[in-house]
Formats: sequence, C-alpha cells, structure tokens
Amino acid sequence: MKNKIKLKQNLFKILFVIVCLSGIFLVLNSYEYHKYTKNYNQTLMMILSTIKEHYPNITEQELLEIINNPKSRDLSFLEKYGIDLNKDSLVLVNEQNYHHFLIINITFFVLSIFFLFLLFIKYNLDKEKEIKNITKYIEEINKKNYELQIDSMSEDELSILKNEIYKTTIMLKEAAENSHKDKMNLKRSLEDITHQLKTPLTSILIMLDNLIDDEDMPKNIRNDFIRDIKREIINMNFLVQALLKLSKFDANTIHFNEEKSLVKNIILEAIKNVSLLCDLKNINISATGSNDIKLLCDAKWQIEALTNILKNCVEYSHENQELRISYEQNHVYTLIQIEDFAGGIAKKDLPHIFERFYQGSKSSKENVGIGLALAKTIIEADNGTISVQSTDKGTIFVIKYYC
Repeated sequence: MKNKIKLKQNLFKILFVIVCLSGIFLVLNSYEYHKYTKNYNQTLMMILSTIKEHYPNITEQELLEIINNPKSRDLSFLEKYGIDLNKDSLVLVNEQNYHHFLIINITFFVLSIFFLFLLFIKYNLDKEKEIKNITKYIEEINKKNYELQIDSMSEDELSILKNEIYKTTIMLKEAAENSHKDKMNLKRSLEDITHQLKTPLTSILIMLDNLIDDEDMPKNIRNDFIRDIKREIINMNFLVQALLKLSKFDANTIHFNEEKSLVKNIILEAIKNVSLLCDLKNINISATGSNDIKLLCDAKWQIEALTNILKNCVEYSHENQELRISYEQNHVYTLIQIEDFAGGIAKKDLPHIFERFYQGSKSSKENVGIGLALAKTIIEADNGTISVQSTDKGTIFVIKYYC
C-alpha cells in the first residue's frame, strides 16, 4: 500500500512539472501573440486614420477590403525599402519583439532542458544509492545476517528487486531457523534413542554375563533370562523399526498408494496384529460399523497406525477387559473411534501422549513412547486427524479421515 501511495506521489510530481512547464510556455506564447496583435492593430489604425484624412471620400467598406484582401494589392514597391514580406515584419516594432521573444523562448527551452537534466542526474544518483544499498543487503545476507528491514516505498524495478530480496531474506531466515530446529530435534532424538537403546542393551548384557558366568544356573532361571532377553530384543526391534518409519516421514520419502479400501478390512487386519497381546490378557476387541464403508487411503500404512493405537490400548488395559471400535461415514469424513476401559489418562499426560518418546505416569517399562507418535504422523499424512478424550473410566481415540 505504501508503495502505491509513493508511486502516485512521484507520478503527481512529474505531472506537476510537465503542467508547470507547459503552462509557462503557453503564457509566453499568449503574451507574444498579444504583443504582436497590439502593435499591428495600433499601426494599422494609424494608417487608416491617415488615409481617411487625405481621402475623405473613401468609404469604410473599401478600407476593410484593403485590410482583409492584401493579396489583391501590388506591394512590390516595399522591396525598394528593403522589406521582404515573406521574411520581415512590415511593423518594425514586431520585428524587434520577435527577436526579443526568440531570446526568451530559447532561454526558457535551455532552462527546461537543464532542469530536466538535473532531475535525470538526481534519478540516477538515487538509483546508484539504491544499488549500493542492495549490494550491502546481499553482502549481509551472505554473512547470514537475516535481520534486515528493507522498506521499499515505490514500485520501480529496483524497488521490486529489493522486495524480492526481502522475500528471499525471509525465506532464508526461516530456512536457517528451521535448520537449527531440525538440528536440535535431531540432537534430542539421538539422545532419546541412545537412552531407549542403552537401557535394554545394558539389561541384555547383564543377563548374558550371568548366563555365561554361571554354567550351573537352574534351568528355570536360565529360561527366564532367555525370555527376558527375547522381550528386550523385540522391544528394541520395534523401536528401531518405528524410528526408521518416522525418519522416512520426516524426510518426505514416504509416498502413499491410495486406493479405495474397506474400513472393516483395515480394522480387522489391525486387530489381527495385536491378537497375541490380547490373548495374553484375555482382552476382547469388538468392531461395529457398516460393512460397505470405503476409505481412499494407503491401507498398509493405516493398518500400521491403527495397530499402534490398539497396541497402546492393550498394554494399558487390565486382564479380561475389552476394547470397542466403531466406525461410520458422512459427507465430510470417515470416523473411527477406539475405546478402552483402562482407567483413563492423567490430565498432565493428555496433551503430550502423541509426542515422541513421551512416557506417561502409567507407562510400563516396555513402553518406549513411539507408537502413538508414529500413528499420528501416518494419519495426518493421509489427510486425517486424531484426537483423544479421556475420563477416569477410560479413553477414546477419535480418528477422522476427510474426503
């Protein structure tokens, strides 16, 4: 808006200069014409008065014919007085005025050219100043100084260039900030990964040392160690696989193969993936909804997301409990709700359950805090949203896939 206002102001100034010069020129021409006319009329009146005095019989009509039809008269006698009617003014005063006004017009023309030349020089100096400023801006940007304020008040080429440089500066600044954030996130992630892997690896090494050092260890204790080692390896494998998948999403290397899939089949596959965990706790999972509801998505990845949510619900549920899954569809979205009865999530944990490596107050030592984060990433990447509602009785995960 400021640019447009400044542009209008500059255009108004230029127009004002042109109008002033044109006005002065018109005034000079009008004055010159008035001067010529006055001198000519005065001379003509003197001639007519003299003719009337010497020739009282001549009529006014004849005088007017003489004045308005000079071509019908032979004026060649004026040449012997050195007067050429094609070049010289018969009225000598007009001849003098002609030279006077010629000098004035030439002076005005020269002054106008000089004034315009000064404006041109000022314009070029301003441009050079702007170019120097732009060069300084670019030098500062090359020094990674993105705290620049480029306030351009016009819409000429250099101002447009400055605006584009400013936009580039903003993008570079955002890229630098994002890069710094990415580095910090990577640092935190590596620290979290190191912590998550360090604990089970340490546990595995201790158990292996016990197995190696004690050859006479009872068989039942040895078997317990082996099962614990296997459990730790399974958890580590899940952690590594989940982190690899998240890293692919972070790097935008995941491409969904979207096709129409039955929601019922996606849910059944997810249930099948957690069936062993359910059998260990005797947990029953029920699913209700229309069998013909279809969803445009990558079924493989959505099964992965639902599996992680179900796995989380099963881990927090007690023995002999149940999980309920319901699904429906309208003109705006497809809704999937997963409900457990595990006693709910603490209020302080609720805002953070989708954060990577977050472990709530009720988390078990097997929980690494990565499953829900992966599920949220997958669902949102496939044009969906996930939210959670929790009371002291249980928790409901609400998933919406928008059409």
